[in-house]
Amino acid sequence: MRTALTIAGSDSGAGAGIQADLKTFAAHGVYGTCAITAVTAQNSLGVTMVEAVSADLVTAQIEAVVSDFGAHAAKTGMLANAAIVEAVAAAVRDLEIPLLVVDPVMSAKSGAQLLDEEALAAMKAELIRQAFLVTPNIPEAETLSGVEIRTNEDLREAARRIVALGPTAVVITGGHVPSPHITDVLFSQGEFVEFPQTRATGRHTHGTGCTFAAAITAHLALGHSLREAIPRVQRYIAGAIRHAPGLGRGQGPMDHFFNFEVQSEE
Repeated sequence: MRTALTIAGSDSGAGAGIQADLKTFAAHGVYGTCAITAVTAQNSLGVTMVEAVSADLVTAQIEAVVSDFGAHAAKTGMLANAAIVEAVAAAVRDLEIPLLVVDPVMSAKSGAQLLDEEALAAMKAELIRQAFLVTPNIPEAETLSGVEIRTNEDLREAARRIVALGPTAVVITGGHVPSPHITDVLFSQGEFVEFPQTRATGRHTHGTGCTFAAAITAHLALGHSLREAIPRVQRYIAGAIRHAPGLGRGQGPMDHFFNFEVQSEE
């Protein structure tokens, strides 16, 4: 069975973070393992408390699962502080973890900050250069590149600057652009490819960034190319939003297993 590793924070509401990643891996038929970087107290209304675990414990978790189960692909999410970023970068290098997807999580949808300045610098200097793919949303792409994104050319320049940090590819997700369509833009090997998708409406969109990166990681673990994976991932997320269980008073969780429910109804 194919395996994928997620290195991220725990979301007590289970809509994002480790919980969303593991559900996404399972929904794609991939066995998921995890290394928890931080514990958060949160629900659909926001984050009320965050506590990072020690960098040594993050390293120990990664070594434990990779040495026994392996990892055909891996992703990072919330990394909290510079010590954790540096530990993850070292583990990826030393264990030769392939096909690393870096989701540069900087804040929660509620606005809570999940990455400090020192950690951001470490991410740019040590982790992103080891990535196969980086998956920033537009605010994250602006922070990583230093480019204010207002036009399509701005977005392309931001993508070029992020790839200059060392990853093989970057896909900038377009969900923050107010439009009936979402266009995710892939930049790889000097070529841009746009992937338009009709926006799924609704307020239950918590964890879309985590889920996007996790679904791509699952596809990479299964041997699919980025061009194959991205449109499939877009359809998966749109379906998960449309079938959201309606939980929470704020930005609630999606239904990561809606495919199973649709199949059972047929």
